[in-house]
Amino acid sequence: MSRSKHLPVPPRTDTEALVEAWGTRIDAPLLQLALVHRSYANEAGGIANNERLEFLGDSVLSIVIAQKLYEQYPDVAESDLSRMRAATVSQQPLAAAARRIGLGDFVFLGKGESTHGGRDKDSILSDTFEALIGATYLTSGLEEARRVILERLSFLLVDAPSRGQHQDWKTILIEHAQAQGLGEVSYEVEGQGPDHQRVFTAHAFVSERPDPIGAGQASSKKHAENAAAQDAMSRLSPEK
Repeated sequence: MSRSKHLPVPPRTDTEALVEAWGTRIDAPLLQLALVHRSYANEAGGIANNERLEFLGDSVLSIVIAQKLYEQYPDVAESDLSRMRAATVSQQPLAAAARRIGLGDFVFLGKGESTHGGRDKDSILSDTFEALIGATYLTSGLEEARRVILERLSFLLVDAPSRGQHQDWKTILIEHAQAQGLGEVSYEVEGQGPDHQRVFTAHAFVSERPDPIGAGQASSKKHAENAAAQDAMSRLSPEK
């Protein structure tokens, strides 16, 4: 990859250290591509970026985590498995995994992203993490990608059931809707009952679909919306 002298260089370019932290070899051209964010590619004259690798890595990640949860929790219902998977492969936990290996310091970013904290943005870190998965899959195949994924995300999988119950589902739904091209997320909330026993019912919508995609009830609007988002993710996550 040619580098313009006018574009920022990542704080670290010793990719051997990244490969060691990642846990497996990646073909050099694929590794380089996995680290190129769209902002850098655009400012460099439209060179290739990591989004196709991210797309591939997202699919590999989803099937690996789905199979792991299926095998690890044989008595858990499908809807709960879907929630656990969503809580593991969403933006925030993947960004946390990326921070553990210092991934942000290796990413090629455009001037704007580099100046405004892009190296620690959840979206950039999680996308680059998925791009590395895609590059690993193309280099070494599914089984090696599986090994690395389970190693890198082991800290998330140990408490997947509890994390699945206590996630910020509204944020997870927004991320999923954006990734799947479902449009903006909104909620309609109605309250019933006396003030001291008020029950709120929320319905979640996305702008690309006419009908509600999830529903939930709780004693507050906030928790009702979160429950609706959780219900929506249990229905939508098989589409991921």
